[in-house]
Amino acid sequence: MAEHAKDLTPGDEDTFADTGSVADQAAKLTAEIPAPVEPQPEATQVRPVPRISIDCFCDNPDTGTTLQRAADDRRLSRTHTTIYMGGIDAAIDHYDSRATPNLIVVETRDPKVDILDGLERLAERCDAQTKVIVIGGSNDIVLYRELMRAGVSDYLIAPLSPLQFIDSISSLYVDPNAAPIGKVIVFVGAKGGAGASTVAHNVGWLISEEVEDDVTIVDFDVAFGTAGLDFNQEPPQGVSDALASPERLDDVLLDRLLAKCTDHLNVLAAPAALDRDMEIDPSAYESVLDVVRQSCPVVIVDLPHVWSAWAKQVLVAADEVVLVTSPDLAGLRNTKNLADLLVLARPNDAPPRIVLNQCGLPKRPEILAKDFADAVGRDVIANVPFDAMLFGTAANNGQMVGELKADAKPTEELRNLAQTLTGRKAAMKQKPGVLSKLVGRKS
Repeated sequence: MAEHAKDLTPGDEDTFADTGSVADQAAKLTAEIPAPVEPQPEATQVRPVPRISIDCFCDNPDTGTTLQRAADDRRLSRTHTTIYMGGIDAAIDHYDSRATPNLIVVETRDPKVDILDGLERLAERCDAQTKVIVIGGSNDIVLYRELMRAGVSDYLIAPLSPLQFIDSISSLYVDPNAAPIGKVIVFVGAKGGAGASTVAHNVGWLISEEVEDDVTIVDFDVAFGTAGLDFNQEPPQGVSDALASPERLDDVLLDRLLAKCTDHLNVLAAPAALDRDMEIDPSAYESVLDVVRQSCPVVIVDLPHVWSAWAKQVLVAADEVVLVTSPDLAGLRNTKNLADLLVLARPNDAPPRIVLNQCGLPKRPEILAKDFADAVGRDVIANVPFDAMLFGTAANNGQMVGELKADAKPTEELRNLAQTLTGRKAAMKQKPGVLSKLVGRKS
């Protein structure tokens, strides 16, 4: 966990009152909507930083606030980060009687001669493995070159964004030749029975079949997971074996645990067995996802409707979060609570995506999608209509709705969701021409 100066702690989270009618509740929620956080375009391209210790010495309070926001980011969650006020001189005094960390970050607005002199005195106190990043206010190429010659790892110009700072650290500690890591998309139901698993599995199938990306679906509902059923798979091993011994998991073992559904789709299914109690270390979930995302460009996580330390960590660490809910008051309340928490916990990421599922259920009063979005303060990006025959038949047959009826309204909504999450359109399927038909008839 990162440590921060007391004067840099963030404010308290908003609370939610569960009283009043649907209209009154929506009005209260709308009045408490926090300002939306705009995602930064490079957010999902910055790699997580490994377990290192970082000391930051800031001259400017604004820079200190920026570095605190960076330290709170999921990509620095494994680091031990401490933020101090003061520049190079404060760092020199600090390490007179202390060992230096893996990385020292110093901010200075001093003249070039004083910067180089201060860094030389700081170097006398640094271990050989310690790296140094300098934050300055001058866009001076000559200064940059002299700092590089002096052994400084990077020079950043203030003001900077949290992601610029994280990217600079990541470039120092992550192998630039390493293979790209996959995008982790977590689906979770804002309330029980909202159909988050069904949405997750269908979106994963559509990405694999129509967008033609390789997809791995990870079912973390160890006791009651339905991924195996939905894809008509009964693997003898699965996610419970990976979670039981995450230190043994590598590409070879992962390949044995995966159930291959199509050319582009694999499932790490849950055993759905109750013959043994599983006490799983929360860090095991993170370890399993780290291995899976190194072997697949898209990882769909089917997260059960539970609230625990490991479930919260999986949500916070995800590249994308999809909240699946039903259009009723309980779904609205839980969606707002989850969305507000995730926006605060993931300040440098896109806000969670909201999907309304099972819409148009006969004889059930519903909150309209527009009113739901206004109350939560986030757009509803998919509105999946209720179709008992389509979804029931698909579930009983171990198929996806896109296999049964590609042009159905629910399929269209799920297809648009898949394209939104990947940023890619469905691959064009080339239709057979007249010549190919003639050749086929002749043969």
